[in-house]
Amino acid sequence: MLRTTKNMKDKYEKIQSCLFELIPEKWDEIYLYASVIDKSGDVQTGEMYFYYLPKGLLKKKPVNVYEVPKKFNINETEYLKLVDDLYQTIKDLRQDFKDTEQDLWTNLTISIAHCRFKVEFRYDKISQEEYASYVRHIIWRYKYLHLGGDIKEERKILDKYFNNIDKIEKCRKEEYQTGMYVKTMNNIVGFDREIEEAKIRKEIQEQKAVVQEEKKAKKIEEKAKKEEEKRRKEEEKNKNQILNF
Repeated sequence: MLRTTKNMKDKYEKIQSCLFELIPEKWDEIYLYASVIDKSGDVQTGEMYFYYLPKGLLKKKPVNVYEVPKKFNINETEYLKLVDDLYQTIKDLRQDFKDTEQDLWTNLTISIAHCRFKVEFRYDKISQEEYASYVRHIIWRYKYLHLGGDIKEERKILDKYFNNIDKIEKCRKEEYQTGMYVKTMNNIVGFDREIEEAKIRKEIQEQKAVVQEEKKAKKIEEKAKKEEEKRRKEEEKNKNQILNF
């Protein structure tokens, strides 16, 4: 059974805060996977990825954290520094388990949805074989985000997972849940992003209005020129029909 200390609760709050800061738009749900593997010489390795579901009336495709810098024109180097800080906090959380002499988990899945913060700890052995990381990602993404399985290679991985699901899901896991930490800071994109975006939209609309007015004026001018040209030709034609003596 999990024992939760104040240090751990502080880490949970920091993890939520980091996630909120890293997402540059309104969202409905967040899902994160991270593993921490102990190697010889106090060396730790692992992996981490997380997705969020943008807020909207229509269901939107989950956004991968590593797509954010390009999608929102953010400095990638600075952004990934914050991602590293998030992963370090997760490793620090694992150290808290060690300090309190609790069993060490190998990987976790964090979900934030419906005002609840949930952490699922797993204790299964993490394979270091070639492509193992890819396989884990495909299975995790399908399980939590309902994505994948459209291409042959992914379908084979998922079929194998479903054929062994009873054995896989029997591996030890524990959960921690609490209310969602209330966001009180601006995100990485910058302060007052929504205000800035509204300002930009207004400027774009004003520019479009100016362009429309210019097009309208140009059409009126062209129409007047055509009518004048038509009148002049008609007048010339009439003149040519008059015989002079």
